[in-house]
Amino acid sequence: MAENIVEIEYNGAVAVVTLNRPNAMNALSVALRASLYQAIKTLDADEAVRVVILTGSGDRAFTAGLDLKELGSTEGALGAANAQGADENPVKAIELCRKPVIGAINGVAITGGFELALACDILIASTNARFADTHARVGIMPGWGLSQKLSRIVGMSRAKELSFTGNFLDAATAERWGLVNHVVAPEELMPLARKMAADIASIDPAFLIDYKALINDGYASNLREGLQTEHEVSSARNAKVRPDQVEARRAEVQARGRSQ
Repeated sequence: MAENIVEIEYNGAVAVVTLNRPNAMNALSVALRASLYQAIKTLDADEAVRVVILTGSGDRAFTAGLDLKELGSTEGALGAANAQGADENPVKAIELCRKPVIGAINGVAITGGFELALACDILIASTNARFADTHARVGIMPGWGLSQKLSRIVGMSRAKELSFTGNFLDAATAERWGLVNHVVAPEELMPLARKMAADIASIDPAFLIDYKALINDGYASNLREGLQTEHEVSSARNAKVRPDQVEARRAEVQARGRSQ
């Protein structure tokens, strides 16, 4: 990957992907988008990887979003960024990744960066993290899902407040609104993300992939359809589980619960 603008660190079944343009607030240039897309696709295909952590370098920015300087000087750059099947669309790659993706939000996540965060399965934020949707202020419509996802997570009126004002949302409020799962001090961000990833990686990988797909498929449908999908999937899957397997796992679950 060109100039290491995306770095991958492997630790057993966990891969940490770091956006590495700290001098540009990790802005999503064409090159960074293409590199991140390829990194996620590679990790999705790697059977040794069970969980991915996505973060940014430094403590100022997760990513400031699309590189506006590049957009303002390159003809057709905006259209390429919105192309749903293009190799420069990392949001689509994260959405289609079969493995859980934890977003470790170390700093600001602005507009396209906010959309990148929303593509992750779980969000953990540093106290330095802030979120903003400045699409309206820049005069660009969102094309990576923010207009649909944000309201489903924080509620319609809160989503409209963020999108219509372009104001920043601090980490504590983001946690209160249900946007992020945890907020911790900057030095605790990656340790918590790694611990959570290790917990997730201890689950059977094939089951984990199927469970993520079940949740995502249901989320993309209405409740009635989602319940029907769950019924069909669970009936087929659970019929293959033997009583001795349940008993063995029950003991493991009980032992783990006592240790927590």
